[in-house]
Amino acid sequence: MKTVVTDIEGLLVIEPSVYPDKRGFFTETFQARRYAEAGIRCEFVQDNLSFSTRGTLRGLHFQIKRAQAKLVYVITGEIFDVAVDLRPGSPTYGNWAGITLSQENRRQLFIPEGFAHGFCVVSETAYFAYKCSDYYVPEDEGGVLWSDPEIGIRWPTDDPIISPRDLGLPTLAALTPDKLPSR
Repeated sequence: MKTVVTDIEGLLVIEPSVYPDKRGFFTETFQARRYAEAGIRCEFVQDNLSFSTRGTLRGLHFQIKRAQAKLVYVITGEIFDVAVDLRPGSPTYGNWAGITLSQENRRQLFIPEGFAHGFCVVSETAYFAYKCSDYYVPEDEGGVLWSDPEIGIRWPTDDPIISPRDLGLPTLAALTPDKLPSR
């Protein structure tokens, strides 16, 4: 397993070891001891699976009082995955990082608590899996508008398929401190 440090503290790209042979391949998607050695010391309590079609953009989401760390990866297909630093006092507050995750590259992204998260599907379809360090609580969900010009994310599409709820999310500048993730 290889860990790649990003420009945003705590945000890590994981390149798991893959063992291919003529039958296919084997890889560990998570192993607590090995990931702790890489700096990921979360106790994950919930696994989620999402299926989406090309052009679907989900996000940018976060939990407010029950901030979640996430370990995200693609099972089939390809996505452009984005994390935005919303940690108060962080020198990279409001900065974003994006990475392509796919069934071919088998990369994972570890997103610490205090980040907004979103992704856009660039393949025909994609199955996207993620582990969370806290339980999802619908009434605790927050979000930031996917197209917030101050954040300036360069998404791989100009005309994504977005839920009405995500279209109505506020910009980062419109969020008061009590509507940002707490750690």
